[in-house]
Amino acid sequence: MSVLVVTLMIFMFALLMTSATAITRTSHKHIDTDTQARVVFDRMALDFAQMLKRTDIDYYVKQRSGYKGHGNGHGWGQGKNGDLGSDQIAFFTQVPGYYPTGAQSPISLVAYRVNENTSSNAAAAYGRLERMAKGLHWAGVDDNQTNSSSRYPIVFLPQTIGAVTPWLPAVNNTNNCNGANASCDPDYEVIGPGVFRFEYYYLLKNGRVTDWPWDRWELPSQITITNPINIGLSRVEAIAVSIAVINPGGRALIQAASVNAGDGDVLDVAADMADFRSARGRGVGGQRIGDLEAQWKGVVESIAQTGQTPSGLLIPPEAAKGIRIYNRYFDFKTL
Repeated sequence: MSVLVVTLMIFMFALLMTSATAITRTSHKHIDTDTQARVVFDRMALDFAQMLKRTDIDYYVKQRSGYKGHGNGHGWGQGKNGDLGSDQIAFFTQVPGYYPTGAQSPISLVAYRVNENTSSNAAAAYGRLERMAKGLHWAGVDDNQTNSSSRYPIVFLPQTIGAVTPWLPAVNNTNNCNGANASCDPDYEVIGPGVFRFEYYYLLKNGRVTDWPWDRWELPSQITITNPINIGLSRVEAIAVSIAVINPGGRALIQAASVNAGDGDVLDVAADMADFRSARGRGVGGQRIGDLEAQWKGVVESIAQTGQTPSGLLIPPEAAKGIRIYNRYFDFKTL
């Protein structure tokens, strides 16, 4: 009898230890992703806080016409599976940036994007969030930066980020990594090694959430933030940023398993995470606040249960358990 009791106690103790180990492992995964998300959001908070919020300069943000948040190629407007991919954003801000002469830069062109370039010289950054801080001078400073490969001084409207070389190649994701117009800009650095999906949208001052930085019911004829009325970002109360983060172990699992036809990689997971759809944000039809993040969580949970993405590509279920979704609002109350 005593042997039976001891055996049962050992069995129960083993179960407790196994459970505790699993809980600890999961906690460590969450600590990894929580830390990365905090670093990214804190950096964004500094950049947005110092953003030049004026109507005489340009913003590379998504709007009704022209630049709509995405660029070209894999995940940059078309997604890996034909879906919309991660957003891009670029703006002028009063934070230090890289400058070729070594001079102090009072202002920078800052950009965020998920690197989805499959070329070998971009492999280290593939599927990771990058940040660029390109140091600039104010317009009128004579720094002899006149050729297309130089850092231009900040200029004012009607000149735009999307029309100036080398700014457009720098902020736009393409598969071009050669020449003066290369989008593999040396000023980019990986800021979120676990961040593989990046999406932003706007909280307007009237309480609505939208993918245009104005209320389309209030300004139905507005095409861009400068046409027909130059409104800049004056209608925006806050920018909401959502990111998906995977821990290093989960990424390694996906990379190791992604060797055969039908296997997916981390950007296949990103491609099934829905793009933001414009909504009123008051629970009246359309998408409500939190719907985007809920859909992303649903994709992760589905992979963890079935071992494949909603589009049918194979992903290790254990890798999905290392993915978490985060969201933060960055206030524009100074506008």
